[in-house]
Amino acid sequence: MAIKSILFPEQSRSFPGQRWTNILLRTLHLIGLAGVGGVFFYPVADNSWMPYFYLAMASGIGLMAISIWSNGVWLVQLRGQSILLKVFLLTLIPPFPEAKIPLFLAVIIISGLIAHAPGNIRYYSLYHRRRIEML
Repeated sequence: MAIKSILFPEQSRSFPGQRWTNILLRTLHLIGLAGVGGVFFYPVADNSWMPYFYLAMASGIGLMAISIWSNGVWLVQLRGQSILLKVFLLTLIPPFPEAKIPLFLAVIIISGLIAHAPGNIRYYSLYHRRRIEML
């Protein structure tokens, strides 16, 4: 089976309980981000925030995996590309710790804008220069 047909199926895949799995993962992701958020704004003397970091990472990876498995077109839509941009911005924090607050705020702003944007924006592909829902 070709990688294209695996990554970009003709019909999006789903599984029983997918909606509730997404809701659960999003909720866990928000809890993780709330726990990690304090580290960016306030000095923390210990690593008590690390469980929240792992929760945010695991739930975020789970959400990405479901989106890509359902239909890899997510990767070329703004909703997927914004996630990749957010991950990139977060990787800039260790080499540029003085920019951690603006970088973290940029991640939150991107999250809010894309999550609540109309479908014509979320499903837009920079590569195709139009809204796409299937490849």
